[in-house]
Amino acid sequence: MQIQKKEKYTLLIADESSFDEFYQSFLNSVNSLSKEHLILDLSEFNSLNKEDFLLFLSIADEKKENGTSFAIVNSIANVDDYPESFNIAPTITEAEDILEMEAIERELGF
Repeated sequence: MQIQKKEKYTLLIADESSFDEFYQSFLNSVNSLSKEHLILDLSEFNSLNKEDFLLFLSIADEKKENGTSFAIVNSIANVDDYPESFNIAPTITEAEDILEMEAIERELGF
């Protein structure tokens, strides 16, 4: 897993050969990134199913409770299959927009 620190968030890019390997690598790193806004780039995995994405739901909920943002980048996921609070975007640019909108919401007290 590649970890790239950006100005406003940390980008995690899957470079493992399988989703299971990436997920284990992510779990090993997530505690050290608890105060970071995160974007997970899973665009390399084209055969993920709903259950794979839902593995990240509790982490997304924790991030929201801690006042940080979490978004997943993957173009095959149907966002209508997930809770509205679970951020999945088809591109990194759209994931960045989600993080920006959440930052504005936090500033406004929502």
